[in-house]
Amino acid sequence: MSHTTPSSRPGALPDVSAGHWTLDPAGTTVGFQHRTFWGLLNVKGVFTEVAGDGEVLAGGGAHGSVTIGAASLDTRNAKRDKHLRSADFFDVETHSSLVFTATEVTPSGDAAVHVTGDLTVVGVTRALSFTAKASEISADAVTLTAELPLDRGDFGMSWNQAGMLRPLTRVTIAARFTRRAD
Repeated sequence: MSHTTPSSRPGALPDVSAGHWTLDPAGTTVGFQHRTFWGLLNVKGVFTEVAGDGEVLAGGGAHGSVTIGAASLDTRNAKRDKHLRSADFFDVETHSSLVFTATEVTPSGDAAVHVTGDLTVVGVTRALSFTAKASEISADAVTLTAELPLDRGDFGMSWNQAGMLRPLTRVTIAARFTRRAD
């Protein structure tokens, strides 16, 4: 398979050439933070089960998907995790995964990419667009990092006993992709 020369693609990330790429679960983290108790407590957690793949196109753009195991969330509090897995929030018995499908990933300069796609959480799909920074850019690996606010109400998560929860959750992702041998 021939690889596109990175310098021949305006705005392309150096060393990232056309081909298939696989998400490296060991090099990837998906975390979240949410203000609770009327903004006085910051609850943090991670999802420990992630998978995905993508394709970099000859023109420098890309597309792909990331699947997150909903039941893999961990806030280091078993009682809270059980509640978050319940029908009040992620409803893992019915919806085992959160899925982001990137329909368009476009280099936007300064080792950044603009990402457009759809996020599906608890069976509800919403359009999502954000900018990610690229690091560890080489012929064999690239890591994309982003931090974005998500309104849980957009996905039908409306449980809020006594108004304790703010609507926005901050999601952080560092997704490491490695070149797949084709």
